[in-house]
Amino acid sequence: MDIGSVLLLLALLVLIGLFIARPLLNPETVNATPEADQKEHELSTLLAERDRVLTALEELDFDNALGKIPSEDYAGQRARLVAQGAEVLRRLDELNGDTSEDEIERRIEEAIAARRITTSTAAETEAMPQPQPVLVDADDEVEVQLAARRRSRQDKSAGFCPQCGRPVQQSDQFCPKCGNALA
Repeated sequence: MDIGSVLLLLALLVLIGLFIARPLLNPETVNATPEADQKEHELSTLLAERDRVLTALEELDFDNALGKIPSEDYAGQRARLVAQGAEVLRRLDELNGDTSEDEIERRIEEAIAARRITTSTAAETEAMPQPQPVLVDADDEVEVQLAARRRSRQDKSAGFCPQCGRPVQQSDQFCPKCGNALA
């Protein structure tokens, strides 16, 4: 072996040694305790649980709006999810140390204000006139009548066909897909 190979090997060994000794030389990793890791893990778990409960509540509300869930089941399931969410938020507050009355009151007021803004924005959006479809041939009476019928039937969904599951309108007497008589 020539001298260049030996020096290269020695430099490589020094770099490997420094890489291995880095955790011992880094004071941040020396001060890390299992309790801090446990707190981070619990915080992460609670945040994931909070997101899961919020998603479940949104899906439950959406399913109720579509009529997939009976009213009596909806109320019980929603109350259970809200209770779970409140427990998760209480544990998050305990973990973060945000249990002062003033802080809790401030957060509640912020949530209410955000909800009011969201609700008013949604109401304003619904109140805005919907754009009318542009007809290709405005002189064609059939197209004009079809467009008027579509506008009158818009947002009048009556649910789903009990036989095939396709969405039906309030004005439908028969399912447009399977022909099943609707009550």
